[in-house]
Amino acid sequence: MIYYILVILSVFAAAGAQMLLKQGARQNYVGFWRQYFNPWVIGGYAIMTGSLMLNIWCMSKGVQVKEVSTIESLSYLFVPCMAFILFKERITLRKGIAIGVIICGVILFFV
Repeated sequence: MIYYILVILSVFAAAGAQMLLKQGARQNYVGFWRQYFNPWVIGGYAIMTGSLMLNIWCMSKGVQVKEVSTIESLSYLFVPCMAFILFKERITLRKGIAIGVIICGVILFFV
């Protein structure tokens, strides 16, 4: 059970990493190297790498690949919510319904 919680935390961390990448993309940098090698981008990719390693570790402990991929669909919930809070991005009715359908699918998969 703990490994499934760790997978969910891994998905949440990956969503947070995407927020760091978005923040890095919002900055204006001069030159190619500064655009792609700044603290936001490096931090985002570091967290994303940690999330990937945690997923692999959880799979080595018995969580099946099909379960990990289903749990990872929760990123479609985490990313819009974080983007709404951090960047004031809108969640339209259509997106809200889609998020609800995804959550129902994850619940049905594990019931």
